[in-house]
Amino acid sequence: MLKKNAGGIIIIAFVALLGLGLLMSASRAGTVKTSKLDEMVEGTWQAEVKFPDWKGWVDNTLALNSMYSFDGYKGQGVFYLTVDEKVESFDLFVNNVKVESRNMKNGVYEVDYSKVAVNGMNTVQVSNIKPSDLTEAITLNVPYPKVIDGNLREVGLSNESFKFIDEIIKADVSNGFASAQLAVIKDGKLVYQNAWGQKNAYNKDGTRIENGEKATIDTLYDLASNTKMYSVAYAIQYLVDNGKLNLNDKIVDILGNEFVDNTTEIRFASYTDYPGFAAIKQMKAGITVKNVMMHQAGFPDSGHYHNEYFDTANQSLSNDVKNVLYVADATKDKTLREGIFKTPLIYAPGSKTLYSDIDYMLLGMVVEKVTGKDLNTFLSETFWKPMGLTHITYNPLDNGFSKNDCAATELNGNTRDGLIDFPRVRKDTIQCETHDEEAYYMMEGMSGHAGLFANATDLAKLAYTMISGGYENNKFFGKNTRDVFMAPQAVDNANYGIGWWREADDRRVYYFGTQAPETTIGHQGSTGTLTMIDYENDLVVVFLTNKLNSPIVNPYGLENANDFGGSYYTTATLGFVPQLIYAGMTNIKEPTEAFKSLVKDMVTEKQKLIDETAEKTGKALDNHPILNGKKAIENVANKRK
Repeated sequence: MLKKNAGGIIIIAFVALLGLGLLMSASRAGTVKTSKLDEMVEGTWQAEVKFPDWKGWVDNTLALNSMYSFDGYKGQGVFYLTVDEKVESFDLFVNNVKVESRNMKNGVYEVDYSKVAVNGMNTVQVSNIKPSDLTEAITLNVPYPKVIDGNLREVGLSNESFKFIDEIIKADVSNGFASAQLAVIKDGKLVYQNAWGQKNAYNKDGTRIENGEKATIDTLYDLASNTKMYSVAYAIQYLVDNGKLNLNDKIVDILGNEFVDNTTEIRFASYTDYPGFAAIKQMKAGITVKNVMMHQAGFPDSGHYHNEYFDTANQSLSNDVKNVLYVADATKDKTLREGIFKTPLIYAPGSKTLYSDIDYMLLGMVVEKVTGKDLNTFLSETFWKPMGLTHITYNPLDNGFSKNDCAATELNGNTRDGLIDFPRVRKDTIQCETHDEEAYYMMEGMSGHAGLFANATDLAKLAYTMISGGYENNKFFGKNTRDVFMAPQAVDNANYGIGWWREADDRRVYYFGTQAPETTIGHQGSTGTLTMIDYENDLVVVFLTNKLNSPIVNPYGLENANDFGGSYYTTATLGFVPQLIYAGMTNIKEPTEAFKSLVKDMVTEKQKLIDETAEKTGKALDNHPILNGKKAIENVANKRK
């Protein structure tokens, strides 16, 4: 009797659970919403496939023809189905959740699957189509993901990491650093954005501005060499993906014979075996787009076209040697023809990698020639406007922004506090104009190597498209194209892709941190800016500063002309941000105790730098900003005792 009752109880419980399961299944199925549209949405897509047999052929793997998988993220996602008038019925599943499809007949339907979406691969199954002999019954169009708001906890990032980052930057700002801005995207969600400091922190005489206008998350920063990625690299990846440019195209075929014919002879001191002027011109004629993007074209690091006095042969600053490549009263076109075209090669193309601004000045002109539009117009129409980005532009003052919308850079123009002088040199604090001399004086503020301004949030969203390939209904570049540009140049030069910096075998730890996967890419800018894109963790970090908004340290001469005081703070190292973010991604234990120990080492390391600086300069470090940098990190350490 007891046994029978027990069995009855088990049966009743089983039926109850089965019913609950059916209710849960029905409830979950109801979370996928469908709605009929008047017409198909316009766009370029992550995927456009037709069922049945979307692959276009039939073999023994019949199941693949009924399913299509694509990238998506938890909490967001729609796709579109266009159902042919001949379709009587079909079954629809999203990630194995059945979607009611009985009323989906003859028309366009939007399917909102956000409540069943997962991070990574999502799968649509269109099966059991009737009649079964239809060839193009249902068309699936899948948009790209977009960035939505989120929080640190839901994506597995540690609040403690960002608390530590905040403490360090605040301490630096309190002790003399200008300002910073940070945006982080993970798993398709904007999970952190913040700003610290003042847009302009110093008077021209080097005294601190008290209670100046504070930087916000909307403040624009001068990106310096981060421009190379978001301008030229993005543009050329797009053009290559759309068949409008080939990486093996020769520069001379795009820009004309003057690229070679205008070349002047300069015997660079670095040549150990000068090949002769004719050979130099012949090598220049063979330079390809790929050579230039990889910094393997053969050009010196800069032409210093803006400076009347520069020792070109020895590639060094000088106040008495005339610059052979100097271009007076420059326009972009004049700089191209009388400066860049005139520049000879300092090494044989492809024989080594030498980071060069000339490369990306040249590539910016290639993009403008191929597209028939200036860089700002092409990038805005192709990327920024379709994505809804409103805080990114060249020449902000000409494009709707005012001076106080930007973080300032150098205090006394481009004079390095009076160490440098040349025709047209700016002498007032630079704000909302590109700091880079070649971009400002030679390229009208709009160059492929520098000149772009943005806030961290817009830049992070733009960087995110290197993971996704597009944004909503806009395709930018396919996976194959991205793979080509991000691949290592060579075994012995794996820290470079085609333009992109790569982590490789711990080659970029100073910027990306020691925990970044080898496939991590990004770039840095001399004004104090950093982009990091980590595919394996679906993570984007954009950290912007204006470290150049600071006095030159005890100006001893031209060899110290770039010794900006802002460079001596922890914030200026940039790479501490990814390092601390990764430290909190273990999902095992909050790094509170680990950080408490780590900050002690940070104080010790700062003291080592103080000792090295004193020995290097041979001078007393009274009032040196490195002392303020140490004081700042000591304050953080004391707070964490």
